[in-house]
Amino acid sequence: MAIAPDTLITLAYEARRKGRLEDAKQFFANAVQSCRGAADQAMLARSLTGLGQIERDLRNTVQALQYYEEAASVYRTLPDPLGFAHTIRHVGDILRNRGSIEEARPYYEQALEIYRAHAETSTLDLANAIRGLALLRADAGETEQAISLWHEAKSLYHAANVQEGVRGSAAQIERLSRK
Repeated sequence: MAIAPDTLITLAYEARRKGRLEDAKQFFANAVQSCRGAADQAMLARSLTGLGQIERDLRNTVQALQYYEEAASVYRTLPDPLGFAHTIRHVGDILRNRGSIEEARPYYEQALEIYRAHAETSTLDLANAIRGLALLRADAGETEQAISLWHEAKSLYHAANVQEGVRGSAAQIERLSRK
């Protein structure tokens, strides 16, 4: 008897929490396989995003990028703008981390635009998107814009009670202010 994709996704996230990344990868891969060609494209997008996340955890960034990009193209067809925004933010993160600053920029800008347009956006998701764009702006030498974004991220992390984000934002502001 086949395991339902939503159960596979639950098992995958449980395995990830326990540090069993290869098991999580297999669960997500099985969920993707189950969803291909099925009517539930939202489940396919969730499975692909999870698989991308595990590949990032395993430092397989080329494969992670492929899964996130495929998930984004599925999300683009669905009435789930926040799922789309979350996914393209991760595409931006991967591209920025490999030094593709200008290639990453539109992903962050679009994700941020979507997050700001939807009242149901979580404070943490908004803060994380702003953080990514702030890192990109700093990498691009756009110090003033980066500092402004870091102030906004710091405020949002404070509102979300994420002290690590508050401290990290403050450290970035201090570092960039010395330039």
